Amino acid sequence: MNTLVALCAVGAEKILGNEIKHLGYKLVSNAPGRVSFTGDDDALFRANLCLRTADRVYLQLAQYSAYNFDELYDGAYAVAWQDYLKRDSRVVVDKVRTYKSKLNSEHSIQGMVHKAIYSKCGDVWHMVTMPESGEQSDVRVYIDDNTVLILLDLSGLPLHKRGYRTDGGIAPLRETLAATLLQEMMWRRKTPLHDPFCGSGTIAIEATLYAFNVAPGFGRRFALENLPIFNEQAAQKIREQEASQIRTDVEVRITGSDIDAAAVERSKKNAEHACVMAGRALKSIGISAHIPRPDFIQCDFADLEAPYENGLLLCNPPYGERLGDEQQAIELYTRMGSLWDDFPGWDLGIITSHQGFMESFGHKTGSIKSLKAGNLDTRFYIYKR
Repeated sequence: MNTLVALCAVGAEKILGNEIKHLGYKLVSNAPGRVSFTGDDDALFRANLCLRTADRVYLQLAQYSAYNFDELYDGAYAVAWQDYLKRDSRVVVDKVRTYKSKLNSEHSIQGMVHKAIYSKCGDVWHMVTMPESGEQSDVRVYIDDNTVLILLDLSGLPLHKRGYRTDGGIAPLRETLAATLLQEMMWRRKTPLHDPFCGSGTIAIEATLYAFNVAPGFGRRFALENLPIFNEQAAQKIREQEASQIRTDVEVRITGSDIDAAAVERSKKNAEHACVMAGRALKSIGISAHIPRPDFIQCDFADLEAPYENGLLLCNPPYGERLGDEQQAIELYTRMGSLWDDFPGWDLGIITSHQGFMESFGHKTGSIKSLKAGNLDTRFYIYKR
């Protein structure tokens, strides 16, 4: 049994935990921005392929106490690195995080763990120096209350890089965060969904993948595939199993709009890539079914009318880099109050980093979720009607 650690937006731990349990794995613990769980060997690949709200997945290689650098080194050296790395691997300790611990110099911790890894491999393989001519393997170190976690990256590129978005426009919403918003709203495929600021189409595309039960990782590779522990035969079986779970017998109503014609075209192109990706997964198991694309139109949100009695309006309205100054943002959010009247039976979910959104929008809600993805602090305003 393996212990894995999945990273997510701070505030999305419960959503990610529910996803992990749905895959059949057991939760161990969580901390801000990360969830630990146990799973079999298949979990190493399946978690990367299937988790919609995780930003990365790591394999935990060690957990031990360290109050000084000797203990830090000894614990890192004790790991059987020769089982997880290739002789030509280039190892990078990419990040160190410490909290309430004796060891708090991130640079020194980074260097000590790196030294321990190379010393262990050199001793086992009888090599004075590592050639570092092969693929890069990233290691991350967390030290909380003097307890060290050493993690090996299984994802490579962050998991929000699904592979379908060739053009994100300016300041696009992360795919994993869009998936989190859908789960926060408890959206179901039978409910109409519209994004009036579609940008690059991320919300509508993530809703489409969820509605048709398409694993988000079909269009890419993972760092795991470069490691000696990777089992290609098992991974192929998992791909086929997940492809067989794609739903082609459901009707969904997912749409998006934007006043910017270039954004609409960008959204259409990205959606096409995503649906082609799903189609290829189906073809790999001998099914030639077509995955319907979400519909995008050019339209100012003020000219929209609800096409159905009920539904979900979910959006990431422009702000900052995507809009201009704060006064423009306030004017936009004030105008957005028209959506409340034009979509009377619809729930609304609006994410923004602007602290004064609710006052400008003109409608209060007691349900506000703080989410931090990367360096961006946002608030998600949830209006249930």
